[in-house]
Formats: sequence, C-alpha cells, structure tokens
Amino acid sequence: MLAAMATTAPLRDAAAAKVLVVDDEPSLREMISILLRREGLDVTAAPGFARARELITGSAAPFALVLTDLVMPDGSGLDLLTAAKERNPATEVIVMTAHSTVDAALDAMKRGAYDFVAKPFQSAELRLLVGRAVEKSAIVRENVRLRAMLAVERPEDPLEQLGKSPAMRAIVDLIRRVAASRTTVLITGESGTGKERIARALHATSDRADKPFLVVNCGALPENLMESELFGHEKGAFTGAAGRHLGLFREADGGTLLLDEIGELPPALQVKLLRVLQERKVRPVGASQELPVDVRLVAATNRDVEKDVAAGRFRNDLYYRLNIIRLEVPPLRQRAEDIPWLAEAFVQRFAIEHGKSIRGLAPDALRALLAHDFPGNVRELENAMERAVALSQGPTIGLGDLPPAVAGSVAAPATALLALPDGGCDLDRVVAEAERRLILQALERTAGVRTQAAKLLGVTFRSLRYRLGKLGIDAAESETDEDDEGQSSSPDSRRR
Repeated sequence: MLAAMATTAPLRDAAAAKVLVVDDEPSLREMISILLRREGLDVTAAPGFARARELITGSAAPFALVLTDLVMPDGSGLDLLTAAKERNPATEVIVMTAHSTVDAALDAMKRGAYDFVAKPFQSAELRLLVGRAVEKSAIVRENVRLRAMLAVERPEDPLEQLGKSPAMRAIVDLIRRVAASRTTVLITGESGTGKERIARALHATSDRADKPFLVVNCGALPENLMESELFGHEKGAFTGAAGRHLGLFREADGGTLLLDEIGELPPALQVKLLRVLQERKVRPVGASQELPVDVRLVAATNRDVEKDVAAGRFRNDLYYRLNIIRLEVPPLRQRAEDIPWLAEAFVQRFAIEHGKSIRGLAPDALRALLAHDFPGNVRELENAMERAVALSQGPTIGLGDLPPAVAGSVAAPATALLALPDGGCDLDRVVAEAERRLILQALERTAGVRTQAAKLLGVTFRSLRYRLGKLGIDAAESETDEDDEGQSSSPDSRRR
C-alpha cells in the first residue's frame, strides 16, 4: 500500500488538470484519490472498466491522465488505455498492477502508456510519476492547440481554404490570375456565402499581403459620417472634428479596402467614389487639395446590382468601374461538395477554442448537413458547427448536436422533393441536385468504393463514373473498383 501521505507542495501547473483513477479495490482507489487531490488535481474515481470507459467517452473535456489498474473483473486496463487514447491522444495513461511482468509492461508501452508501475508503490514515487505525466499532457495539448491556431491564422495557401467544389475552384483560378494586378474586383452572392473571406484570400495572395486589409460595411455607417470615414477630414472641417482623420482609403494605402454592401452607398458618395477610382486620389473633408492613394478596391454585395442600376438606385458608370473582375459566389446549396469539407474545418477550429478533442462528424450528422438547404449559407453552417461543438459530449458530432432545423432535414419525406413550388422550378437543377445527393450518400455508405456505390444506385460502374464527371464530384479511385464488365480498373489491370 501507499506509504504515509505527507503534505507537500501541490504539483506545478496541476490546477484544473483532470485525472481518472480506476481500481476495483475501494481502499486503494480512495487513498490514491486523496493523495492526488492534495496535489491540486481534479480527481474522478471509477470502480472498474465499464464505468471508467463511460467517464472517458462521455466527458465534455478529456482527462489529462488516467491511472488504471491492469486487471479488473469487468475488463482490462490496456483496453481502457486504448479507449482513452482514442478519445484524446493527449491523455496520458499510467498502468498499475500487482502482477508485474515484462510482457505486460511492454504491451502497455506499445499501446501508448506513459509508464507502468508495480504495486505496492510509495506515495512519493506516484506523486513524481503523476506530476510528469500531467505536465507532458499539458505540453502536448498546448502544442496541438498552437499548431492548429497557426494553421488557421496563417495557412500555407489561403486560396485552398475557400472550397473544393468546381464552382469554388473556378473562383480560386480567377483569383490567382488577377491577384498580382490592382484591378477592382466585385464579389456578388447571397448573404453568408463568404464574400469577405474571398476578399481576404485575394489580398493574402497578392503582393499587397503585408499591407493593410480594411473592411467597411457601407450599410452600417451613418450617411453624414460616411464621407469622413472613407476619405478623412481636416481639423475643424465640421462640428466635432477636433483633430485630423486619415480615412479608410489612406489608412489602407498600399493594401486592400473592402467596401461591403456597396449597394447601400448613398448617391452622393457614389459620385465621389467614382472620382477616386478614376483619379486614384482622395479629398478629405475640409481639405483644399486631393491626395494620392494606392489602394486596391474590392466591393461586395448581396443585391442584384444590375436591377439597382436599371431602377436608378446605383450609378451605371460606377457599376462599370467596379465590375471589371466579377466573382459570383454560388450559394452553399449549389455546391454540396463543400459542406463536409467546410463542416470539418469549422469543427476543428471550434474544438480548439472550446478545448475539446473531436475527431469529426458522425454519418447521421453528415447526412443531415447534406440534406439541409442552408438558406444562411456558409455563415449558417459555421454557426451550426459552433453550437454542435459546444453541446457535444463525445469524440464526434452526432445528429443530436445539430440545430433542430438542420437535424430535421434527414427526416423530411421524400415526396417533398417532388412537390412543385407555386412559382415553378428549374427542373434540370433540381434533378441534378437530387442525383448529386444520392451519389454522395452512396459513396459515403460504401466508404468511397464506387463499384459498391453503383450497385446501391442500380447503375453500371461506367454510368456512375460518367455521372461523377458530369456533376464534378471528385471521387478518389479505389483499387477495388471494377468496371461494368467486371474488370479491375486499377492501373495494373489497365496495362494488362
């Protein structure tokens, strides 16, 4: 048993570290728990394998350390080690046993145990071992967090973060072609499609990446302050102008300025913006002369600009100046291939922020996402994933973690797809979308093996391959795939 437990200073950085003690012997379990609580650790105890596994898989935050007996009536400490590592690789596991053997120790270490300790042991020995294991767990978690933050904040190629669908790849290709120029870009699309994110990727890809990137929402600024915010003002130019103000155009000099919701710009400001684009100079309010600026202007809107021009709400000459390069961002419902990829990226980001270890999405949750129309587009998907991560208590996002509006999509009756809306529909688009969803579900169910997916869909392998190409679905070729004549489609078989 443990030696007398002397009072010592708490373990360094032990605060908030969660530890699970598992042993079927009540007295030893209690003594270890008391010892570790005195060290400032947050200790939970379990009498055996089954309860310990429930605690590991059901805990909102993973344990930093699991201290487990090797042999228990209802299971093995080695299997519990595996469960802990699957829940969170940063969890350290110390295996203890009264039946110490070299083989058992080696097996534990091979499975990822931090260490193996034989009973009986001294309290000082256990304290030292636990302290080192908790410290290592904290270091591993911090390294993972920092690496993930670095990947999010400074991706190697920001364009690769936009999407994988053919529509988004076309936008990426256009961005690459115009990034080096100073040409004005107009980004259009429904609210929430990621227009600002595309503008940031354009800036990050250009030679202006080390210069400012500023954003102004034209619909959020009061009209009487908008000119001053954009072009600046001199001291005393108007009541309340106690000092000189540069304005966003001059603050963004050398970089990029995004005018979001450009369709909300008042007519008087439209005239002045047109002059700035033509002359590349701004005149601050109250100034007597114009000042040169070097700014790449990107405009974004969710409005139908052509309709506003026709109605006289937007100047046609300004529209032509803005519409030199146009990026039309399709709604998320028209690029379903991006949903799994974006959802996974959001899950990983929010898991880091919430301090959780979540591997991804369960199949039922992914099906619900693919079945949902996402009227709020990428912004709605992002919010749904933040909610799901906050509510999740397991290693994956399940159907119950999703918002009701999204989770209910999988329960919608199939006949709803066949109901003709009052205003009619685009039959080709509806059919193509239904075909796309069924093919994606079949590929998911068969783990990407296309021959099996073709059987589920009742088509030949060649027919499925043609449909994949037509719909722009990128399905990695499997060595087990076979064509409709039963011949292997692997490179070796094609050579034969």
